[in-house]
Amino acid sequence: MKFFAYRVDQAAGLAIETGGEQKGLDESDPHYPGALDQLLSRGALALSQAADTIAAHGTPVDLTHVTILPPVMPSKIICVGLNYRDHAEETGLELPDSPTVFSRWASSIVGADQPLVRPAVSGRLDFEGELAVIIGTRGRHIPRERALDHVGGYSCFNDGSVRDYQLRTPQWTLGKNFDQSGSLGPALVTPDALPPGAAGLAIRTLLNGEVMQASTTDQLLFDVGTLIALISEVLTLEPGDVIATGTPSGVGFTRQPPVWMKAGDQCEVEIEGIGCLRNPVRDEILRSA
Repeated sequence: MKFFAYRVDQAAGLAIETGGEQKGLDESDPHYPGALDQLLSRGALALSQAADTIAAHGTPVDLTHVTILPPVMPSKIICVGLNYRDHAEETGLELPDSPTVFSRWASSIVGADQPLVRPAVSGRLDFEGELAVIIGTRGRHIPRERALDHVGGYSCFNDGSVRDYQLRTPQWTLGKNFDQSGSLGPALVTPDALPPGAAGLAIRTLLNGEVMQASTTDQLLFDVGTLIALISEVLTLEPGDVIATGTPSGVGFTRQPPVWMKAGDQCEVEIEGIGCLRNPVRDEILRSA
C-alpha cells in the first residue's frame, strides 16, 4: 500500500494509490480514517482498514493541486552517516565499526514539492538522497531477528546539509537542522509492497535532471534490521519515528568543483518502488524581528 498525506483548503487528507491513480478523503468527510501518525500507532490492521475505507469512499485526488505533507511528523528523526562504503571513501573517512548516528528535528523537513530553503548565512546547501524507515510498532531492545516487524513503512528522504556549519565541529547537529533544509516523502509505502528491509532497491538523486547519486540499498553497511536493533538498545522507538539510513556517493561537497544547491534548482530523490521526492530550492527570506 502507498499512502500520501496532504492538505487541501486547510483540511488534512489521506490518499492511497490504487490502479495508477490516487483516491483520498479529508477531514470534511465522515469516512476520513485519520492521520498516518494515528493509524501507525494502532498497527498494520488499522492501515489496511484505512486503505479499504479510502478505496470504498474516496474520490480522485490530483496531488499537483494539493499540498503534500511529510507522511508523518516524527517526534524523532534518527539519521545515520557514512552508511555506504563509497560515500565513506569519498569523504576520506574510515569505515565505521558501528553506525554514526545524529539527530534532525521536524522543523528541518518539508514535504514533497515544497521548497528546500538555502539559508542566508551559507551558500553550501548540499543534497543527500536516502531511504527513510518509518517505525510502526513501539519497541526497546528489539532483537535483530524481529526488527523488521517494527517497520510501518518506507519513504524517501533528502538529508539536506549546510556543510560549512556541519563541519565546524565533530558534532554535525547544526549543519543538519537548518529550518526547511531537508525533506521527507512523498509517500509511505508499507513493507508488504517491498522486499524485506527494502533491500536491493535502486536509489538516485538528481539535480536539475542530472544524476548526482546512484546506488542500491543493498550497499548499506548497516542494513535496516541492524539499525533498528542497535538504535533500540539506546532509546525507545515509537510509531512515526524516522530512521534515515544514509546516503551513497556523489554528494556535492566532494565534487571538483563542489556543487551546491541554489535558488531555482530542483532536487529529486528517487527510490525504486517508493517514488520520487521532488523539491525546488529557494533562498531564505530574512524578515526584521
